[in-house]
Amino acid sequence: MTTTTDPAGERLRRWRLVLGGDAADGTGCALSGRDAAMDGALSALYGKGDRPQGQGGRERSAGLGASAPSVARWLGDIRTYFPSSVVQVMQRDAIDRLGLSTLLLEPEMLEAVEADVHLVGTLLSLNKVMPETTRETARAVVRKVVEDLERRLAARTRATLTGALDRSARTGRPRHHDIDWNRTIAANLKHYLPEHRTVVPERLVGYGRASQSVKKEVVLCIDQSGSMAASVVHASVFGAVLASMRSISTRLVVFDTAVVDLTDQLDDPVDVLFGTQLGGGTDINRALAYCQSQITRPAETVVVLISDLYEGGIRDEMLKRVAAMKASGVQFVALLALSDEGAPAYDREHAAALAGLGAPAFACTPDLFPEVMAAAIEKRPLPIPDAA
Repeated sequence: MTTTTDPAGERLRRWRLVLGGDAADGTGCALSGRDAAMDGALSALYGKGDRPQGQGGRERSAGLGASAPSVARWLGDIRTYFPSSVVQVMQRDAIDRLGLSTLLLEPEMLEAVEADVHLVGTLLSLNKVMPETTRETARAVVRKVVEDLERRLAARTRATLTGALDRSARTGRPRHHDIDWNRTIAANLKHYLPEHRTVVPERLVGYGRASQSVKKEVVLCIDQSGSMAASVVHASVFGAVLASMRSISTRLVVFDTAVVDLTDQLDDPVDVLFGTQLGGGTDINRALAYCQSQITRPAETVVVLISDLYEGGIRDEMLKRVAAMKASGVQFVALLALSDEGAPAYDREHAAALAGLGAPAFACTPDLFPEVMAAAIEKRPLPIPDAA
């Protein structure tokens, strides 16, 4: 990127790139070389139609058009001029603003894009119309994103939940190295001896020793409506991680107006993702009815509903099912989103109704999810973000 040692000139150059160079931009700054090429890449996406006709100035550019080669060249340009995080935002804007989704059905296009969670969501929404010539390339793109997420999230998730599982299986006759000293001291404070300044424990509290038996049942119930795309991707990855832990029996269910159990595909989250069908209506009540029918050990079960709560089914029945599950001993977690996208849109009336049942609904980032699951497994208060 061209830079100048003159602070005022550098400010003008940056404003010129932001404003787009029409006569009315007021900078009087001309671009050349790399700056001109960068401006062209920005203009192709953000310039077309920025100003209504007849109000002075001109349209900033003619856009990318419908040509796959021109779009592929543009994708190469933005990867040259901008960092990966900016490229991902520009790709997303190009798909939304210029209607490029159909071009993603061409293998050459997929090979040129910067893969991220949002691109995966777009590909999954196109899954049913994707030609066979594109499908393998699309799976490769999705697999790259999934593997990147697993590398980032898997180790911490396993470590956090293994500790939670051990703590949830406490014993009153622990071996020395299994004693939970903090809880032991708290349980024996009434036996404090002031003259010796110590506690004489009459009851030891210990961690249960890890075993190969199943300790907890986890049911992930995922809304696959179009707005939940990023949540579906993250939940599928977490589902595969949980399924790899012998002490947890994991079930993964996706739904719109129909319910699909993808548990038998959990060994490969890419298969799970291509088994979803983003879009369509929402019937949370039907999905929860199916999940409820699969519960055999309610006191040892955690049900995680991931949905924006826009219910198309029977609202009162949905709430009754949640109440019944909680009354039976199920730990019920309601997540409005499982993504890094910030505050989601959601049905506030349904969220308030769930909170009234003792199941507050909140948005959760992928980094927070292991802590949420650990709290649910240990049956302690959930770490709800302040903004929830």
